[in-house]
Amino acid sequence: MTDEEYMDLAIKEALKAEQLGEVPIGAVLVYENKVVARAYNLRETRQTTASHAEMYLIEEGNKLFNSWRLEGCTLYVTLEPCQMCAGAILQARIPRVVFGAYDPKAGCAGSIINIFEDQRFNHQVDLVGGVREEECSALLTDFFRRLRASRKGKK
Repeated sequence: MTDEEYMDLAIKEALKAEQLGEVPIGAVLVYENKVVARAYNLRETRQTTASHAEMYLIEEGNKLFNSWRLEGCTLYVTLEPCQMCAGAILQARIPRVVFGAYDPKAGCAGSIINIFEDQRFNHQVDLVGGVREEECSALLTDFFRRLRASRKGKK
């Protein structure tokens, strides 16, 4: 499968989050050309800071491989990772990250900073951004537009 096809699977995960009223962010973890884990955002449902799609995906990968290292995996996510998720990706030793939409307010894979290209870390990440960017961006834009309209209607 291609990066675009794997990102389509991450988009399907994001749609699951959206159905729960969550910010539509989804992710998939691929190892040896197979999807081994899927996750989506659950921060509003769980009311925990670390309930991002990437964090759940890393946890699932850790359980699957019985290791904190996720070497040989590619993480696909619909939104550019934040600083927390970027740090967890580095700690998990994930060698490749592919994301959809850029996040100008919290993105740490190029928008605000790029944690992944800091040579001082003992792990480097091959990064690809903007895959299915329009679809991933539209998911978020449409979600927040509906949310604002809903809140406005309740006032």
